Amino acid sequence: MKLFAIGDLHLSGAKEKPMDLFGENWRNHPQRIQAYWNEAVSDDDLVLIPGDISWAMALNDALIDFDFIHALPGKKILLRGNHDYWWSSPTKIRASLPPSMEVLQNQAFRFGNLSIGGTRLWSCPGEKGADPEDEKIYTRELGRLKLSLDAMAADTEKLIMLHYPPFGEKNGPSPATEMLEAYGVKTVLYGHLHGPSHKSAFEGERNGITYHLVSSDYLDFVPKFIMDVPGL
Repeated sequence: MKLFAIGDLHLSGAKEKPMDLFGENWRNHPQRIQAYWNEAVSDDDLVLIPGDISWAMALNDALIDFDFIHALPGKKILLRGNHDYWWSSPTKIRASLPPSMEVLQNQAFRFGNLSIGGTRLWSCPGEKGADPEDEKIYTRELGRLKLSLDAMAADTEKLIMLHYPPFGEKNGPSPATEMLEAYGVKTVLYGHLHGPSHKSAFEGERNGITYHLVSSDYLDFVPKFIMDVPGL
């Protein structure tokens, strides 16, 4: 089993929202995702989708986007992003999901010798423009991250997917990166960043963790191969 990742699909099957408003590189992006995904991923593979999946405002309106993802090869794990307004309780979402898809919230999944967990996260306190409400959300998200980390099997390699980047100001340390390091996480995937923000994004190894930015436009809409799943 190979593991891939691609976030920020920003699908809008129920009500068209042309993404090329945000740059010419977004033109016809669902068709490009479909073509590249079909080329790279097999039915036996796993694809992680860390947030901003659909522009739908309600769960029923997201179903057409679920069907689009379901038709693509592989098993998929979805994480909530800041624009996934349709996201309700995991129980309600699972009742609406096609069989190739699962949602991640407050738990972890095991595949072979790999544990996969994560949470949306939020803007790090102290960042420009952050306010007390942001700090409250961030603290809650840290709690969810801890729940996911605590659910991971101790004898597995640990991978965390986030929507927001986990770093502090100027890609420095943060409560999130400190928690990830304390739990011995080896790989972290994140999205959320677009356009000019790509230039300042951090990728690579730091303090034993390898970080990957997997926003779809950063990847030019090609799912990124992360690893062969150990033990499978």
